[in-house]
Amino acid sequence: MTKTDASFDKDRARAFTTKMLGILNDGALSLMMSIGHKTGLFDSMDGDEPSTSTQIASKADLDERYVREWLYAMACGGIIDYDPESETFQLPAEHSGLLTRKAGPLNLTVPMQQIALLGEVEEDLVHVFREGGGLPYDKFPRFQALMSETSERRFRSGLVNQVVPLLDMSDALTAGIDVADVGCGSGLASYLLGKEFPNSRFVGFDMSQDGIAHASKLAQDLDNVSYEIADAAELNQPQRFDLVTTFDAIHDQARPKDALAGIFAMLHPGGTYLCVEPKASSVLEENMQDPMAPFMYTISTMHCMTVSLAYGGDGLGTAWGHQLATEYLTETGFTDIKIEGIRDDRGNNYFISKKP
Repeated sequence: MTKTDASFDKDRARAFTTKMLGILNDGALSLMMSIGHKTGLFDSMDGDEPSTSTQIASKADLDERYVREWLYAMACGGIIDYDPESETFQLPAEHSGLLTRKAGPLNLTVPMQQIALLGEVEEDLVHVFREGGGLPYDKFPRFQALMSETSERRFRSGLVNQVVPLLDMSDALTAGIDVADVGCGSGLASYLLGKEFPNSRFVGFDMSQDGIAHASKLAQDLDNVSYEIADAAELNQPQRFDLVTTFDAIHDQARPKDALAGIFAMLHPGGTYLCVEPKASSVLEENMQDPMAPFMYTISTMHCMTVSLAYGGDGLGTAWGHQLATEYLTETGFTDIKIEGIRDDRGNNYFISKKP
């Protein structure tokens, strides 16, 4: 027996086989659970007594044959309960809190949609692995809609009630200040804040024409909210605002330091900057204890990092981490940097800093 044969750990090999089969099954289940979200099946089953596939399909107004096969996958995956005697299915109350729209920010079937979405660019990504470069935003036509759904859950549940108290600016917002949201996407944050604080003025900036058009339509009933098309790295808005926010926007930037410099310049002295970024460490081994780390690095590789690289950018990636983020903020000139969090957004750090 060779030294290599003697050192081969059969138990480790068997354990890895089990892990690989689990990955294969879980990957398949993530697609089926995304379908369950999009079709409303989880919402339709929530709180129901055990039901047949025909009953479930009828209530959800879906084709029974597809629903039945979906139910089989869910039952085999341990997502829903199955009674073989009555041939009925039930969504356990203990599971619904992570699967239904009622769960709000805790609904994990929303991020599961990213698996199918990112699969659409797999072949393109293999190419840039070999040739370098990156994939531009137009390779992800459905990504902004998904991000809007994700941010909507977070903003509606926590923006006014949890984020604003972190800033200690409720009185100022009530009295009236100027606020900018850079990389505003569909513009919901500015809209919700504008509705809550009618004496303040809110401007959303984004480079997406479709996003700005959607945002402008959303806020057409408010006269204190507006939106402008602008590249975050070329804002050119000197000392215009008292508060600037970015939500998951900086790590995607081709030139994040330029974007931060622009934000610094657009604030009045004494102004506040809220920078929301994925909760991560800049040190790999510290992230390895995070149960969401594989997902985070996958999203980074297949979207955040590659989009930045497509424009000749830094390619920070999703997990650039609180250490590097703090370093960038400090180098820009921000002071009094605090890292906070909110209950309804456990995946992000909330960096709050000041312009001297």
